[in-house]
Amino acid sequence: MTLADRRILLIVSGSISAYKVLELTRLLRRSGAAVTGVLTAGGARFVTREALAGISGQRVHDDLWAAEAEIGHIRLARLPDLVVVAPASANMLAKMANGLADDLASTILLATRAPVLVAPAMNTAMWGHPATRANIAALTARGVRVVGPGIGAMAEPESGPGRLAEPAEIHAAIEVLLAPAAGLLAGRHALVTSGPTHEPIDPVRYIANRSSGKQGHAIAAALATLGARVTLVAGPVTVPDPPGVTAIHVETAREMLAACEAALPADIAVMAAAVADWRVAREATQKLKKEPGADAPTLSMALNPDILATLSRHERRPGLVIGFAAETEKVVEHAIAKRARKGCDWILANDVSGDVMGGDANRVHLITAGGVEDWPQMAKEEVARRLATRIADALG
Repeated sequence: MTLADRRILLIVSGSISAYKVLELTRLLRRSGAAVTGVLTAGGARFVTREALAGISGQRVHDDLWAAEAEIGHIRLARLPDLVVVAPASANMLAKMANGLADDLASTILLATRAPVLVAPAMNTAMWGHPATRANIAALTARGVRVVGPGIGAMAEPESGPGRLAEPAEIHAAIEVLLAPAAGLLAGRHALVTSGPTHEPIDPVRYIANRSSGKQGHAIAAALATLGARVTLVAGPVTVPDPPGVTAIHVETAREMLAACEAALPADIAVMAAAVADWRVAREATQKLKKEPGADAPTLSMALNPDILATLSRHERRPGLVIGFAAETEKVVEHAIAKRARKGCDWILANDVSGDVMGGDANRVHLITAGGVEDWPQMAKEEVARRLATRIADALG
């Protein structure tokens, strides 16, 4: 059992999706974990103490003063290996971000020394509100882990981001944090590329693909969480380097290829960068001036090196090479052809005709020799965790 003898404190706050925590509790117990439930006043409106206690096999706590008389909030805070807040309402996230402690749940969260995982659930407008985004940013900066939210139909006649992650997704995130599986990739070297490349036209202008680096950086972080030694080769991005990885910053495709080859040998290569296919054949040493009445300059283009194809056929080829296919039409069809053409093992294909580039969510198709897996739309961090787990399974 992957979570044998692990102690989890499950805080349930107010959301109609709270019913899902009963299935989550069942999954955790099947994995060997001991689950102690804490209900907020809002959470108790959707899940009863009796239901949660019956499935967890443990007494459920919901009152600060009763807990003080019986066990004490400090002891509750110190007992678990992990505190999970699911669902985490907008109100609960705000309390956590601002250090409020006006009930049992928030007091435990302020007093605990255990890692904390939150699974947000709220209306789409609330999730997108600047206050909620600021609260999430503050919590993640303090080391709080986030799973979800998902994207889809809400309780209201609306659809969008804000759905509570499915119990299996939350369970998988808990396993990554607590299980010995966190060392599944120990002793493995993973090479990850991320972000765009900038191909100079002159000292001021450049050619680039749209890429924030969020997905590639999330993959590097997820592989590091599973114990891999990660080399991240990143183009110009504004997202911070993930903790625990060796980051190499480059600008052009040729620099990225050189950094990748220098990082070999590797067991895993995930080529998530949006590398520019072309560069200007002759970069101008001075800024190209726009002269009155003159036509636009004609730029002669040259092909950039194909990093994915190069590593797939390299004499020191990584054991598992994974590419990305950013497509705007016939996504799966083009990705299948790209996998065969490049010689890589897997391709993650996504439709970038929407707001994927720079957005927080992604919907991908995993193409392997065995066929096509259609993954649901989820946060980029969840895509990264799922991919890292698949990699660990593939490498045994």
